[in-house]
Amino acid sequence: MTYNLLKGKKGIVFGALDENSIAWQAAKKIKEEGGTFTLTNASIALRMGGIHQLAEECKAAVIPADATSIEDLENLFNRSIEVLGGKLDFVLHAIGMSPNVRKKKSYGDLDYAWFMKTLDVSALSFHKVMHVAEKLDAMNAWGSILALSYIAAQRTFPDYSDMAQAKAVLESIARSYGYRFAKKKVRVNTISQSPTMTTAGRGVPGFDVFYEYAHKMSPLGNASATDCANYIVLMFSDLSRMVTMQNLMHDGGFSSSGITEAVITSLYPHDKTNPSS
Repeated sequence: MTYNLLKGKKGIVFGALDENSIAWQAAKKIKEEGGTFTLTNASIALRMGGIHQLAEECKAAVIPADATSIEDLENLFNRSIEVLGGKLDFVLHAIGMSPNVRKKKSYGDLDYAWFMKTLDVSALSFHKVMHVAEKLDAMNAWGSILALSYIAAQRTFPDYSDMAQAKAVLESIARSYGYRFAKKKVRVNTISQSPTMTTAGRGVPGFDVFYEYAHKMSPLGNASATDCANYIVLMFSDLSRMVTMQNLMHDGGFSSSGITEAVITSLYPHDKTNPSS
């Protein structure tokens, strides 16, 4: 069922790689709800993924951009405004990458040059996106800018490594730039999503085990990429126009649960003294 929540709204979607990615599912949902947009990713990601298939399905232009490059971002925003026929109403930043995680470096033995790359790609790029959007006056009043985060910004999770610091910086940037962009009535938020079976997620060591644990720890279960896409549409719509500078938990209740019956049962499956077993 569609509601035309984004009818007439225009924007940019960063980070769609393949049908497993949240940005991919968000693009499809945005299109269903009446929004138009350009798609962007780094040149190497455009070669690896199937973004051109998504572009054809959504009738969207693909504009290559390295989100860490101010020059690329300026070209992206200028071309997007030209292609879409006006200023923007939404931007989705769905970018994250850690060379240390990919190379399975121990947290106590990080490559610091790679650490800086993690921060630049996964967090500072969000600041650069908004810096360029503000400088070019690219956003309409009551526009919405979102980035995808994770609860590792607040809690420690084994093997998430320097991505945890990147997500903490990302959320801080959202608060600081959200305050600044409020002068132009543009809202800025992050969505802290459940562990999701994306291509990037599967690259984290031990992800499958943690995915199952998080599912048991979440009273509603893990939120899927499709669920997140629906939430993104809500946050891009006028229904959320007074929400800004927030880190919004979209995790089936994981972040508010101390322990659940499902976890207890998995630990003590034959404990007859446990009323939940």
